[in-house]
Amino acid sequence: MVIKMEYVLQTEGLTKRYGQVNVVDEVSMHVEKGSIYGFIGKNGAGKTTFMRMAAGLAEPTAGAMLLFGCKELEKARRRIGTLIEEPGAYPGMTARENLEVLRRSFGITEKKRVEEMLALTGLSDTGKKKVKNFSMGMKQRLGIAISLMRNPDFLILDEPMNGLDPAGIREVRELLLKLNREKQITILVSSHILDELSRIATHYGIIREGRLIQEFGASDLEKRCRRCLKLVVEKPEAAAAALEELSIQNYDVPQPGMLRVFEGLEDTARINRALVEKGIALKESYLAGQDLEGYFMELVGK
Repeated sequence: MVIKMEYVLQTEGLTKRYGQVNVVDEVSMHVEKGSIYGFIGKNGAGKTTFMRMAAGLAEPTAGAMLLFGCKELEKARRRIGTLIEEPGAYPGMTARENLEVLRRSFGITEKKRVEEMLALTGLSDTGKKKVKNFSMGMKQRLGIAISLMRNPDFLILDEPMNGLDPAGIREVRELLLKLNREKQITILVSSHILDELSRIATHYGIIREGRLIQEFGASDLEKRCRRCLKLVVEKPEAAAAALEELSIQNYDVPQPGMLRVFEGLEDTARINRALVEKGIALKESYLAGQDLEGYFMELVGK
């Protein structure tokens, strides 16, 4: 693997096999320093398993990994904070008591760290309220506070917005942006709430059946989701020639048998008629222009 120091996390062919099934299948991921990397996939696609391997909670079957450009993963993981699955908190204790236990177990001598984490995550006013009586949003923020106790440079968060009401989602979103912008913490975050993810992510990775099928930046997403006429045809070369006869130059071929036309959308019937008159079998013709959720659904199916 070529070492890229600008990457906080870099994997090459990372694989996790259970029995005969590759739950994570040769994933090569690149998480840039300072980014918020949105990790997207359906349930069972391999997101949590990948995150567990990155955090050192599961051993890869094959492949390689670098953290902060370093092969000494155990040492590098001291710079990582994680929230994977349930927050590891004692339900019969307060938020402050939970963080104090962690401070002592981690050997952190700065007693003010607990108050700093409570303030940062908006939990300073929870007082004597026990965690078992917290709302889901409060529990998630406590989980993030726990992941921040050792002052990490990199956060790995698995579905931190899961099960939250709109107010809780907003709180977590604003917290992640604050951590990234003010603390310069790189974040790898998975979420099913794609509209919210699109508000914070700078980069994306889409995983399907264990394989990372696409990685792209937020600016690329805007291009991929542009309004266009999508044409599915048997003869894409002939269809492209027919478009150019109509003086249409702004089109591309994102995959075999499909063209995306970005001009002349006010008269799609003219385009369709021209293709049919050229003897081109037109399987599908439809206007598209979508958000992250629409783009994701198109890639992985509903």
